[in-house]
Amino acid sequence: MSEIGRHKVVPTVSPNKTVEGLIGGIVTTTLLAVLLAPVLTPLTLNHSIAAGLMIGAGGFLGDITIGAVKRDIGVKDAGTMLPGHGGVLDRVNSLTYTAPLFFHFLRFYYS
Repeated sequence: MSEIGRHKVVPTVSPNKTVEGLIGGIVTTTLLAVLLAPVLTPLTLNHSIAAGLMIGAGGFLGDITIGAVKRDIGVKDAGTMLPGHGGVLDRVNSLTYTAPLFFHFLRFYYS
């Protein structure tokens, strides 16, 4: 049981990200999508599951991509507006993938 949280996903880009955290994030996002979709969106159950999986995985990819870009250009914090949080970009980096994915998902199935 002590091995949970020790399997790094991409240690060269983000050493604190683990496989277990990634899976937990995707599962949590999918569960929230299933619970909130009937209230907030026109999504069916199957579409809300697909959207949750897509948003969970896309958020991780956006976070890793922006982290890699920052690492390549030698920037630790993308701003000072939120001290100790790496800047505003670090708060919204997952949206770089998830917002366009969700937009096109909705547009494809519900327009």
